This record gives sequence, C-alpha cells and structure tokens, in this order.
Amino acid sequence: MGKTTEMKDHHEPTDPTDAGPADSGRRAFMGVAAGITAAVVAPGVVLHSVTAAPRSEAVTSDVRWGLLIDTAKCVDGCSACVDACDRENGLNLQNKPASASQEHWDDQKAVWIRKVQLQDNQTGRVTNLPLMCQHCEHPPCVDVCPTGASFKRADGIVMVDRHTCIGCRYCMMACPYKARSFIHKAVEDQLTRVPRGKGCVESCNLCVHRRDFGEDSTACVDACREAGHEAIVFGDLKDPESSIRKHLAEMASRQIREDLSLNTGVRYSGI
Repeated sequence: MGKTTEMKDHHEPTDPTDAGPADSGRRAFMGVAAGITAAVVAPGVVLHSVTAAPRSEAVTSDVRWGLLIDTAKCVDGCSACVDACDRENGLNLQNKPASASQEHWDDQKAVWIRKVQLQDNQTGRVTNLPLMCQHCEHPPCVDVCPTGASFKRADGIVMVDRHTCIGCRYCMMACPYKARSFIHKAVEDQLTRVPRGKGCVESCNLCVHRRDFGEDSTACVDACREAGHEAIVFGDLKDPESSIRKHLAEMASRQIREDLSLNTGVRYSGI
C-alpha cells in the first residue's frame, strides 16, 4: 500500500508460558432467555433486558457482514467507537490490578477496537482510522488454531469459542492486524450477552449478539453516527441493495494488507 503503519495502543501477544489455568467459570456459563429485565444474579454478573427474539434459523452464507470505514470522516482524538465497543462488550468493566503500572495495564487490558494512524512515507500525510478484527474470508487465526476455537461463521463473522480456547495465543501471533486480546486475569465483572473468562483470546465479533437478535447495526456504527461523523457503515456485503454495497459502489476502497489476499470483511476508503 506504500504506507507505514504506526499503531497506537496496540497489544503484542506476550509469552504464552505466562498463562494461568483457564477459568472454569466460563465453561459453566449458560445463556439467558430473551425478555428478561435487568437484574443481578451473582457477583459481577448482570442480566440485561432483551426485547427482540433470538434467531430461529441457522446462520447461512447468503449474507456476509462487513464494515466500510471512510477515513476522511474519522476524526483525530475521537474515541466514540472505542468507548461504545467497550460498553457494549463489558470491556469498560475491567479493573487495573493495584500492583500493575499504568503502562503495563495499557499493554495487557483487552481492547477490541483501537485508533490507529497511518503515515504516508512519501507525502507525510497522516490518516486516522479504527482497527479491529478484519473478519477475513481466509482468516490466518483459524488456520493456526489447534483446537478449532477460532472459527468463521457462515455469515463471515470470525469468532472464538471460549469453551475450546486453550489460551495458546497462536491466533494472536498469526493475526497481521494485532486485533486480538488475551485475558490474563480472572474476570470479575462481565455482561451475560458477552461471556468472558481468564485464559481466553477475544476480539471484535461485529456485535454478534445483535446479529442473532435481528438488530441491524453495531455499537461502533451507532456511536460514530451519534458523534456526528458517520464514518462507519455496516451491512451485508452480498446484498446489492444494502447501504454498504451502495457506498462501496460510489467510493474507492481497499483492504489493509491486501497483499495477503485475505479478502477482509472490513474495507477502508481514503487510504
């Protein structure tokens, strides 16, 4: 692409030997039926009300979910998408250990979206953009996972099965976007819609809980729109009538690291 990526606040995978035993609590988690009201059922576990019914049919390849990000509208210093992602998935409930320095905590805490700057080495032009799991058609994380915990759904969403993840972090090393985080400590507070647990890898899943309850947006898209930027478009990449397909037809876009031929589900314009 003729650009050098300068990644801010990124998370390098650490030595796999420092992983503790997997949190058995995550394996005991059971889903909650739709229609409940907000309530506390156990320390650190909060039930949230759900108004839509869960999907009744299996996920199919008739759709492929994706994002288009217009970097010309992405504002330097804005963290609306990052903050919304944290709230949506319970990442804002993480607490820094008292013994950890801020620098160490910034490297270790889970982050599903981070703001990145790309600088053109020839012109010096700097581009701001959010970087998350790119939901590749040919995901390297899936190829290297020894247990099948990393997988791609029929609708193109790349996910991690926390019940079979052994915390080896091969997927983190294989991801060219550094898009995955590892949970080093026991999770004391979490949302029932997004179960998390020590010893697992996790990343953006395009708000899969919204997909499975029939909602048509993501937290980052909603937040960017509410902030007045409208830099992110979500939709079905296979539907010629979808908003994302119409935007793709109107503006040039490209993949990050398109040289890897991963056919990512996240595209960027203006880079």
